[in-house]
Amino acid sequence: MRAAVITGPGQIEVTTIPDPTPGPRDVVIDVASCGLCGTDLHILEGEFADTFPLVPGHEFAGEVVALGSGVTEFEIGDQVGVNPSFICYECRYCRKGLTNLCEVAGGYGTSLNGGAAEFAVVGVKYCVKLPPHVKAIDASLIEPLSCAIRGYDVIKNQMGSRALIYGAGTMGLMMMQLAKHAGVASVEMVDVNPAKLEVAKQLGCDAAVTSADELDRPYGWELVVDATGNERAIQDGLGRVDRGGTFLQFGVSSYAARATIEPYKIFRHEITITGSMATLNSYDRAVDLFAAGVIDPNVFISDRLPLEQYPQAIELFREGKGRKIQVIP
Repeated sequence: MRAAVITGPGQIEVTTIPDPTPGPRDVVIDVASCGLCGTDLHILEGEFADTFPLVPGHEFAGEVVALGSGVTEFEIGDQVGVNPSFICYECRYCRKGLTNLCEVAGGYGTSLNGGAAEFAVVGVKYCVKLPPHVKAIDASLIEPLSCAIRGYDVIKNQMGSRALIYGAGTMGLMMMQLAKHAGVASVEMVDVNPAKLEVAKQLGCDAAVTSADELDRPYGWELVVDATGNERAIQDGLGRVDRGGTFLQFGVSSYAARATIEPYKIFRHEITITGSMATLNSYDRAVDLFAAGVIDPNVFISDRLPLEQYPQAIELFREGKGRKIQVIP
């Protein structure tokens, strides 16, 4: 089969590799679509993975085309989404129920071959059957949606609060859409890309600007979310939190990124600074919300490229062009 393969840090090629064979409790999926995200760039740069060669792609869905000998939950032809993260259930964090913080966590597309290929082998416990009206080609959006849901799980959100989100890419827009459903009174967005701000307006944000200085909010915001991972955005956002408010670090930063905080201000204003890591019991909820139409794939998916153009898709993503970029095997 054809697959995109990272052969080492900064090195990727589309080549032919052996077809996958299911183990007793595995299925083989004919991949309908595979989305790209910031984690893929970090993996390509050698930051989040060191096991190469590796087929990337942790956002994927498709059709079951082969079953392991012990699989009874699925049938050939089922359309499934893939929850790509797997954990040990044995380390101190898993035993606390914080499985997303597992000490030996891995996943499809991060430590085992993922969905940037014609076919992928996946354990049955990581597959979720899609509702009949959900298209598998759209369903790779479910994984990032499940990450956004986890983001809202960790924050102290109050009905009627006001939110400021940095970054109008896919994840920022998903956070904005979920905020609207979570009872937030207003959501304003900051991004340096005018095209992305136009999409934010289209999806109903209350203001879309290139700098928070353009917004009239002298007391700040009860909720500030960074969905960029950019040091400058993070630093600016930390200074925009209202008293008693929360700053959520949702974007993936590089290991070397740094920001300065004011400990006295955090103490005096009772500001909460928190992070959100991947997913925690949120993938199935994301399937339900996606099926309910909380996000529109026709708006979120801007580019669909053939698998053979995976390197070009990576460059499009790196340049910040479009919204969600998919490869179609």
